[in-house]
Amino acid sequence: MSQYTFESLEKTLEKYIPAEELAEIKRIVFGKESKRLDLPKCATKAADERNFELEGYRFEASIEQLRPPRCIRVGLIQNQIVLPTDAPVRDQIVALHKRIEEIVEVAAMCGVNIVCFQEAWTMPFAFCTREKAPWTEFAESAEEGQTTRFCQELSKKYNMVVISPILERDDNHGGILWNTAVVVSNSGNVLGKNRKNHIPRVGDFNESTYYMEGNTGHRVFQTAFGKIAVNICYGRHHPLNWLLYSLNGAEIIFNPSATVGELSEPMWPIEARNAAIANHCFTCAINRVGTETFKNEFTSGDGKKAHHEFGHFYGSSYVAAPDGSRTPGLSRTRDGLLVAELDLNLNRQISDKWSFKMTGRYEMYAEELKAAVQHDFQPNVIKE
Repeated sequence: MSQYTFESLEKTLEKYIPAEELAEIKRIVFGKESKRLDLPKCATKAADERNFELEGYRFEASIEQLRPPRCIRVGLIQNQIVLPTDAPVRDQIVALHKRIEEIVEVAAMCGVNIVCFQEAWTMPFAFCTREKAPWTEFAESAEEGQTTRFCQELSKKYNMVVISPILERDDNHGGILWNTAVVVSNSGNVLGKNRKNHIPRVGDFNESTYYMEGNTGHRVFQTAFGKIAVNICYGRHHPLNWLLYSLNGAEIIFNPSATVGELSEPMWPIEARNAAIANHCFTCAINRVGTETFKNEFTSGDGKKAHHEFGHFYGSSYVAAPDGSRTPGLSRTRDGLLVAELDLNLNRQISDKWSFKMTGRYEMYAEELKAAVQHDFQPNVIKE
C-alpha cells in the first residue's frame, strides 16, 4: 500500500487491533477519547452526495459555578484541486469556489460558527515550480478580491466567521505578494488579515520565490465566537510562533497548511497537539489532500531528478485540545469536513491545572533571547 492509497492511521488501527487493546492504544496516541458529535441526517446525506467525508467530535469542559459553558463549533475543510493545473486560471478559481461553497453549506447544516480553509485554497500549490506565470495571476486583494467577496457572502448567509488563506496581491506596496489569511466576520465585514510568518526553504518548498516572511506579527481576532489566530503552515514548526499568538490571547489557533507525506507526515500529528498543550488553547491543523501534477518539470533543493509533482498531500486534518486530547484525523485521500464542538472554558481549566503560563520564565527567556540575537553573542557554556 502506498502513501497515495493509505486512507488513515485510525482506520488501520481499528481494522487490526483487538477491541480490548484498541481503547488503550487510542488513549496513548490521541489522549482522552473525543466524543462523537451527532450531526444532522441532512448533512450526512449531503456530504455523501457531494463526495466528501464528514466527521464530528466534541470536547467537553467541567461545569463551573460562575461561568456558563462557552460552546462553539469550528469546521475544518480539506480538499483536492478541482481542475487540472493547466486549466485557465479563472476556471480553476471558479471551480474551487463552487466546491468550497457546497462544503460550507453542509458546515452550516452542522451549526459551524467558524470555518477555516486550507492554505492557498483558491489555487494549486504551485510555489514548488518557481515559475511566475501563470501562478501569480491567482493573487488577489485581501480586502476587495473576488475570493474575499465570495467569503463575505458566505459569512453573511450562514452567520459564520470565515478564514480564507489566499495568495495576496498588495497593491499598496508595489503589487508584491504575500501568503495571507483573510478573516471575515460573521457580519460579512473583513475583520483583518494575518500574513505567514515563516517561509520554508526545504526540498520543493522554496516559497521565497513568490513572497517573503510576513509583517503583521501575531494578530489575534476577536470574533463573536471567541478569540482566534491563524498560524499559517510552516509556522507550526516554530514553538515561539504558537506562543506569541497565545500570549496575545488566542483561544483557538488555526493552522492552514499544504504539506506532503515524505516531507513532514511524522511531525504532523505531534506539532499542533503539542502547541495546544503548551499554550492552553485549542489548535486546528488543516492540510490539503491529493496529488497535483504540473506541465513543466522542476527541480528541488534536495537533489532529486526533475519531476512533475512533489508528492501526496495527506490531509489528516484534526483538532487538538489543551488537555492533550485530539480528534482522529480526516482521510489521507478524500475531501473532508471536520466539525468540532469546543467548550472554550476548557482553556482556563487546564491552565489552572497545569499552570504552564504561570510557571513559564518569560522574563528570563526574553533576556536571553535578546542576547542570543546579538552579533557578539557568547553561548552560556561552562568549561573546565
